[in-house]
Amino acid sequence: MDQVTLTPELEQFATEAVAAGRYRDVGAVVQAGVELLRQHDAARAALLESVLAAQAEGDRDGYLTADEVAARVRATIARRSPTPT
Repeated sequence: MDQVTLTPELEQFATEAVAAGRYRDVGAVVQAGVELLRQHDAARAALLESVLAAQAEGDRDGYLTADEVAARVRATIARRSPTPT
């Protein structure tokens, strides 16, 4: 692995995290940060894939207006609401 250089602020943060017992050493802090970045990138890719799939579905099946969506929501709520007795 390449040598990692941290800014003084990040170095202090990492050192404090180790001193507090949250990590065994600064390398573990860096590893945790890289893992969070990997998770963030994976979530971002999944979101983009979802948006593109929704766009393709809309292009294929058509889009609803805001009024149409509101009407569908009201109808669903009305169907699920108990009938007054």
